[in-house]
Amino acid sequence: MATTSSDEKQVMIVAVDDSEHSSYALQWTLDHFFTTFPNPIFKLVLLHAKPFATFAVGLAGPGAAEVFPIVDFDLRKIAARVVDNAKQICSKRSVTDVITEVVEGDPRNVFWDAGEKYHASILVGGSHGYGAIKRAVLGSVRDYCAHHAHCTVMIVKRPKTKH
Repeated sequence: MATTSSDEKQVMIVAVDDSEHSSYALQWTLDHFFTTFPNPIFKLVLLHAKPFATFAVGLAGPGAAEVFPIVDFDLRKIAARVVDNAKQICSKRSVTDVITEVVEGDPRNVFWDAGEKYHASILVGGSHGYGAIKRAVLGSVRDYCAHHAHCTVMIVKRPKTKH
């Protein structure tokens, strides 16, 4: 873990997106590290990785230049909604000392870079529950960080419901 002075809090970064897995991971983290202690030991950073418009549209093609601004506008609206929802989850649990950040780029790099920038002690993300093949094809942000980050990586997995 990163060392800090006695009056400086360690940093915990929680990746947020528009998935139920992300919301669950944030709620679980707040319930276990922030709402149960009168003075939490962590500074909370909520981080959303906004994809580049070129990734959302494709890299080239006729008319792509006209579509990019529209797609980018939509991605910015989604990012604002994701951050607002995450802040509301925090507020409902009386956690108000929160830094929020939206960074454009590949989520793997954005999450890892934020860990370095903030000298984070813990990176937290939700598990999307991908199987090994899908994870290998799509790439897993949490897997990437677990192998490259210089701090603890915590993957919060939603409990399976019994049928």
